[in-house]
Amino acid sequence: MTEFTIRTSNRNEFIDITSQVRSVVQQSDVDEGICTVFCPHTTAAITINENADPDVTADIQMKLNKMIPLHENYRHMEGNSDAHIKSSLVGNSVQIIVSGGQLKLGTWQGIFFCEFDGPRARHVWVSIK
Repeated sequence: MTEFTIRTSNRNEFIDITSQVRSVVQQSDVDEGICTVFCPHTTAAITINENADPDVTADIQMKLNKMIPLHENYRHMEGNSDAHIKSSLVGNSVQIIVSGGQLKLGTWQGIFFCEFDGPRARHVWVSIK
């Protein structure tokens, strides 16, 4: 397993981590397998989506914020219930096929770290089997 750190700068943001994950895959000895990208935080997530047009991730964030507002009648007293809910909906991991020692992503696909309770220093774990 490989771990890397991400420093987020906003409460909500999507950070393209495709190049970091590609680097981990290229440094591994795995030619054919599965790459798992995991987020060990309960107020952040990992997803795959279009990375060619930044408006896509902006639209996703806008819709999540509209559906799950920061201030609601939440019972969790820490003030970040919206982040916990967003994290649960988006998910804490993705798996990508590795073939020929390369990630098999679609033409427009990228891997994103999704921050919902920043800014913070966050960790991403990558395992290739």
